[in-house]
Amino acid sequence: MTPLPARRTVLKAGAAAAAVLLAGCTSDPGRPAPSATTAAPPTASPEDTTFTMGIAATPVTLDPALALDTESYRVTRQMLETLIGVDPATGVPAPRLAVEWNEVNDGRSYRFRLREGVTFHDGTPFDAEAVHTNFERWYHLPEDSQPVEGGLAFRSVFGALASDEGESLYESCEVVGPLEVQLNLTRRFTGLVASLAMPAFAIASPAALKAGKADRLTEERNGNKVSRYGLAPVGTGPFAFANWDQDRVALSAYDGYWGAAGDVRTVVFKTLPHPSARLRALAAGDIDGYDLVTPDTYADLVRAGMQVLQRDPFSVAYLGMNQAADGLKDIRMRQAIAHAVDRKTLIDSFYLQGTTEAKQFIPRSLGVNNETIPYYEYNPDRARELLAAAGYDGGELTFYYPLDVTRAYLPTPEKVYAELSRQLTAVGINIKPMPVPWDEGYLEAVQGTDDHALHLAGISGSYRDPDNFVGPLFGSKTPEFGYDSAQIRSKIARAKTLPEGEDRVDAYLSINEQLARAVPAVPLAFPISALAMGARVESYPASPMLDEVYNLIQLGPA
Repeated sequence: MTPLPARRTVLKAGAAAAAVLLAGCTSDPGRPAPSATTAAPPTASPEDTTFTMGIAATPVTLDPALALDTESYRVTRQMLETLIGVDPATGVPAPRLAVEWNEVNDGRSYRFRLREGVTFHDGTPFDAEAVHTNFERWYHLPEDSQPVEGGLAFRSVFGALASDEGESLYESCEVVGPLEVQLNLTRRFTGLVASLAMPAFAIASPAALKAGKADRLTEERNGNKVSRYGLAPVGTGPFAFANWDQDRVALSAYDGYWGAAGDVRTVVFKTLPHPSARLRALAAGDIDGYDLVTPDTYADLVRAGMQVLQRDPFSVAYLGMNQAADGLKDIRMRQAIAHAVDRKTLIDSFYLQGTTEAKQFIPRSLGVNNETIPYYEYNPDRARELLAAAGYDGGELTFYYPLDVTRAYLPTPEKVYAELSRQLTAVGINIKPMPVPWDEGYLEAVQGTDDHALHLAGISGSYRDPDNFVGPLFGSKTPEFGYDSAQIRSKIARAKTLPEGEDRVDAYLSINEQLARAVPAVPLAFPISALAMGARVESYPASPMLDEVYNLIQLGPA
């Protein structure tokens, strides 16, 4: 594993004594934070106020309600804001568009007081009616405008949309006053407030939603269906949409923003799929920073004198198995695959130092780690025994993996696939490689259809609650896994409703154990992720939950 500096530490290669800390902490949303320990010397306002970020993939849509991917959210976070923010020091809910909230009706309702004096980029007011419009839109979203089956954030959090079978946690969003709303639930949901920090729940201008026919996917961008609104969204954030030209998205500072403006006046996102291309662009000064540093490029960054900023792990990589595929319905086949996987080799070879083996799907930091669950340690001989017991005859298993992308949970997907394929082949499993470019429908291929056997994927957390991981993956039956367990769905739905405490912890421990016994997928790693920044970036709001908004960036001289 490639070594990384300590948490939040940024290394300047040429002189270790000149190490700079890029802060991710602020007590006042909208106000740039000073560095965490050793502050950079005060500088005059930077002459160049453009911040250019290299990203690993082109956004799929700029409508966060319909987005599924990190890069779409990375862009939309700058333009659209959620009711709830994330405290950068603790990860707990913090005020954003809502300044105060209270639980009422025995936890089946929450009342929110909204921030005064906020306007959307189109000049219309942010108020209770706008919040109501957004919640009702999410709940009543037409089927033909929904992305991959089961993938919508609203469905994964609230359980169902109006058109779905089964009861939704969402009942209504009631306008109590001009700047007050009450969110009514069908039953208690302990993680509700925290979940509203997800970028998918950002509040859009109702006027812009209507004008852009947000629920009609009549346009296309880079092979993806989008609405006119999804090409040019309107929110309340510190930056407003400027233009989107294929692999380049530009934003401009919104002069009417309710919070602090910060140093950055223009944001440019430039798609550079290959890690080496991002490294070269940073070294040449073509970009100011990029995310998803890989082990292959880390040493080069240090030698070039670039800054590297580490995030705490808050994602999980997994090897998915679709039980609708031939043979994988037999649990012995899935157990054999799990025993064939050498996690240590994967982590040592392809992940940054600090990455740990995953024995379950919920990160250890959420406090529901189950040390007694079944663990399928690397044991090739046992894998062969289980294959024989299952009657495996050497039939071909398709193995999907993404190309031309870097994810926090998969820094080098092609290399991870190659090693996993080698390990599986070594125990006698016949693998058929199925590479799919990320921008050409990889998520649709593995999450929206059941025409696959194995696949590489992962999930990045957006809020601090165990449901943020097991809910989207296993809270409903999806084509991704073909895992149909009414019991696990019931357990996940119940755990959501339990108040904080021992009973809730026990509920998630039980979920972890049942998932480990059922083996719907093989959790691989809880990865460390890291960003690289150029020398003029003096402070960057790094967040394990990727709640990174660029008005908090502090720039120095070019």
